[in-house]
Amino acid sequence: MINYTIENDLSVGEFKTVLINSNLGTRRPVNDIARLEKMLEHGNLVVTARLNEKLIGVARALTDFSYCTYLSDLAVDENYQRNGVGTELIRQVKLAAPTAKLIILSAPAAISYYPKIGFSRHEYCFFLDDLNNLK
Repeated sequence: MINYTIENDLSVGEFKTVLINSNLGTRRPVNDIARLEKMLEHGNLVVTARLNEKLIGVARALTDFSYCTYLSDLAVDENYQRNGVGTELIRQVKLAAPTAKLIILSAPAAISYYPKIGFSRHEYCFFLDDLNNLK
């Protein structure tokens, strides 16, 4: 049985491992432990999926628990994907902040996944990586 729990004290080692095992590690700074620690420290809602104590999935979000929740990381170990773990992690995040709009930026490989599980697409999303680009 998979246990889903809010674990805002998740260890950086476990976080790094699940990012790598999910293939999300290719787009996250897994070799920068200090940055991963900051990601966990300032993500105020971390939901985990564990099978017999083994971390198999994590959802890391930033939320005000009222208006918006940004789901920054959704990582499920590749050995457990396509079994509903990601969907349940999302459900648990939404249950923790039920009135907040849940927002996610999709990885290219997951673009078709989110509409299948009920997300609506929004065409007005923008991001800024480099402050030097701000005019």
